[in-house]
Amino acid sequence: MSEPAAGPRLSDRQRLSWLRLIRTQNVGPASFRDLINRFGSAEVALEILPELMISGGASRIARIPSIAEAEAELEAARRAGARFVGIGEPDYPPLLRSVDNPPPLLAVKGNAAVFRLPGVAIVGARNASLAGIKMARMLAAELGGDG
Repeated sequence: MSEPAAGPRLSDRQRLSWLRLIRTQNVGPASFRDLINRFGSAEVALEILPELMISGGASRIARIPSIAEAEAELEAARRAGARFVGIGEPDYPPLLRSVDNPPPLLAVKGNAAVFRLPGVAIVGARNASLAGIKMARMLAAELGGDG
């Protein structure tokens, strides 16, 4: 795994809270962003979320993952050679940051510097023919070999 790029980083505590918040039922990228903007941090949003749901008329409170569950997910990623990167961190893919409602946290495995290189995508059919699979592999190998 590559060294992370220099720049502002989430603390371990922040990363854990971000993971718990984004894994909370009914919290997607847009509501995650709104909660962070409104309450200043994922940690505060997690504390206020049950009260917010009740005051919003929710019939039941969404399940918030425990600290232990989030720590286990972080550890599983680490064992797989991956790490979680937040949207404000330097290793977050710049092109992904520019889409509507990008994921606030994502797992990155390998060298994150590739996100700053020109990109290419190979798009094909879900049920590709053997010839299509062979062509895609050949293109990917040649493109990868050329950097």
